[in-house]
Amino acid sequence: MLHLLIVVNNSRMASPAPPLDLRPFGARSIVLSVLLGSHPPEMPVAPLLGFTALFGISDGTVRTALSRMSARGELESNDGVYRLSGRLLDRQSQQDAGRANPPANWDGQWWTAFVLSDSRTLAERRIFRSRAQGARLGELRPDTWLRPANLDVPTDLPDVALTLGRFVTGDDEELVRKLWDLDALDQQARELLGRVDQTHKLLDLDEPSDSALTSAFTVLATCLRYLRIEPQLPVELADSTASNDLRARYGHVEHLFQEQLARFFQRRGVSRAAL
Repeated sequence: MLHLLIVVNNSRMASPAPPLDLRPFGARSIVLSVLLGSHPPEMPVAPLLGFTALFGISDGTVRTALSRMSARGELESNDGVYRLSGRLLDRQSQQDAGRANPPANWDGQWWTAFVLSDSRTLAERRIFRSRAQGARLGELRPDTWLRPANLDVPTDLPDVALTLGRFVTGDDEELVRKLWDLDALDQQARELLGRVDQTHKLLDLDEPSDSALTSAFTVLATCLRYLRIEPQLPVELADSTASNDLRARYGHVEHLFQEQLARFFQRRGVSRAAL
């Protein structure tokens, strides 16, 4: 068994939780959120245009966004059907994993990832940070990332030495709070719970308004962004009750949203395929 000694700078603050963002989405964000929430992650252009029209976005704007996303390698298209590609498929997997409650058992071990390369470009750093956060690793200091080993982490992170073991000294709970702002995460989860409950009331009607559908979409997409990076910590190290409650309520309201969206497309005479 590997034993690790990590020197922790007590003056370092935990990485701040991302602010709760419920701003209206643009064409690209709507398309990505729709496809990220679809299994398989693909959809014909007609329902994409029908849905983005709810947000007041013109067909021309959406088609331009689709063309640019395809050129960047974010989407693939075949006979008018658009599908996620590249790193976005990894993001969908991370997003799906975030909907599960953390495992009940933890044996006290930690993953530690050390970045070995000292000549990465800014783009490479951004890609690595996104993958590390999606793997629910917390940044202790530049190029040093950790998390409790109650979850697996990717073993294909580029230019990384990955270790697994217990710490010889130090306090696990103190380290967790240096890696994540648990109070801010809990506050966000509770705020999102309130939003999800409001969304349920808006959707639980025979025919919700278009504004109810767009509001529900924005709230549910924001929940998924939160759950994608929520660290899913062992119960021994953090109280994740609010986040687990959010996962459960999200699933129920997301199912209701999909039902209402199907009815919306039926009323409009649009085939929605894989939404």
